[in-house]
Amino acid sequence: MALDDDIRILSGVRLFDGFTAEQLRLLAFGAEQISLPAHRRLFREEDEADAAYVVVAGEISLFREEDDERRPVAVAGPGAMVGELALIADTRRLTSAEARSSADLLRLSRKMFRRILEEYPDTAVILYKRIHADFMALVERIEQMAPRFEG
Repeated sequence: MALDDDIRILSGVRLFDGFTAEQLRLLAFGAEQISLPAHRRLFREEDEADAAYVVVAGEISLFREEDDERRPVAVAGPGAMVGELALIADTRRLTSAEARSSADLLRLSRKMFRRILEEYPDTAVILYKRIHADFMALVERIEQMAPRFEG
């Protein structure tokens, strides 16, 4: 895939809203292209997470495994990002991920992503505000649902 195609795909990812063309170019240049056949595992729950993935084509199933049983969490299709927490925090995978169909992905390493944020501190501030707003919206949704679970 051409660099311009990678830039176009990355520009559609919500996490990168507000990134300049140059920043998207740096991201795309540092991204690794991965192809997975159907049913190939991308990562396992509890693996160390050092990269995020953008789905270019195909679908990735996210699931939890308990007592040898898979519990579906989500399906990520083209333009979706999988494992984005790995870009900003030293963490472990919260779910397992597997190609539902053959899939093409862009792998974005935390090291490369942090380098971009260090070079462009204004972008880091924008990203922080976006993540903070998303987190606060999640907290609000949880608080709205809390009465349903009270005895």
